[in-house]
Amino acid sequence: MLKARQSVRTLKEYHPPLGKREGLRLDFNENTAGCSPRVLERLRRLNGEDLARYPVRDVGEKVVAEHLRVRPDELLLTNGTDEGIHLVSETFLEPGDESLIVVPTFAMFEIYAAATGSRVISIPAGEDFAFPTERVLSTISERTRFIAIANPNNPTGTFAPISDLVRIAQAAPDAAVLVDEAYFHFSGETAAPKWRELPNLFVSRTFSKVYGLAGLRIGVLMGDRELMAMLRRASSPYNLNSVALACLPEALSDEVYVNTYVAETTAGRRELEAELENWGVRFWPSRANFVLMYLGEQSQPFLHAMRQRRILVRDRSADYGCKDCVRVTVGIREHNQRLMTALREVFAELGLRPGAANPAVAGEPGRRQVAR
Repeated sequence: MLKARQSVRTLKEYHPPLGKREGLRLDFNENTAGCSPRVLERLRRLNGEDLARYPVRDVGEKVVAEHLRVRPDELLLTNGTDEGIHLVSETFLEPGDESLIVVPTFAMFEIYAAATGSRVISIPAGEDFAFPTERVLSTISERTRFIAIANPNNPTGTFAPISDLVRIAQAAPDAAVLVDEAYFHFSGETAAPKWRELPNLFVSRTFSKVYGLAGLRIGVLMGDRELMAMLRRASSPYNLNSVALACLPEALSDEVYVNTYVAETTAGRRELEAELENWGVRFWPSRANFVLMYLGEQSQPFLHAMRQRRILVRDRSADYGCKDCVRVTVGIREHNQRLMTALREVFAELGLRPGAANPAVAGEPGRRQVAR
């Protein structure tokens, strides 16, 4: 009887809680306003002949390379960030190799690495979810071949200093060090193009967040051009569809739209953090377009009450160290105002008082043990 590989049979499954998502979507860190009007106009101009042709990826790569100020042979357009992670794992990992991730973090790091037969070692984040640089360095071994780091991190919003990422790449020259910068626009700091001094360093970005193109599935993976040539061998030449490639230049050219969205989101994040502080709710300062908060026993009532108001937020209790934590996406001013109104109403219903100590929602989330 045909069987899947052992590493696949024992693989964790990722089940996105999609289903019916009716209301204000503050649960998936998407752009709450949608994409640029220029993208929509480009979509309207597509015709049957455009869709009948195979997509030409290198034209889009030249546009993206110019925008990011790197060479075209230093990047590869991917089907979302997920494909970039998958390609790095498939290109550099053998069964029995070791992969390092810091938890909690993006679930697909572990899934794609483990699917190759690699042994995934989970390193717990430090106090207040701080990036544990020294522990990562001490865990690197001669078998380490992949280190994945989300920066800013999801779901915590925390940020690892670029200098620490450089130290890790220097300490593990035989490992592919992937820095996932999905939320780069909200932090303003990047590890690119440090691969010119550290060839084992890769940087990934997505067009799903600030550009509002999650439905088109576009990402970009950057790195040393010789190693990027190896990744191209493992990639399909038609991994991006023609619609995505047609819309990408329009999304990149509308800098006013992007800058306005980032400014409103950043302001909304500060407003949300200030509001949580006023209510005595524990949260972690974020460098992304979301905030993670701890609500203790009130987390499930909070989620239910927000859904009743047609506002979707994300329960992160299943993540390591995040029991009873809720992640809330921030977006444009209009949506943030609606969020703040609902937040105040729900907190009051739950018995919290602004400007007062609320011990039930100011404690420490539980940390589960992680198998090493």
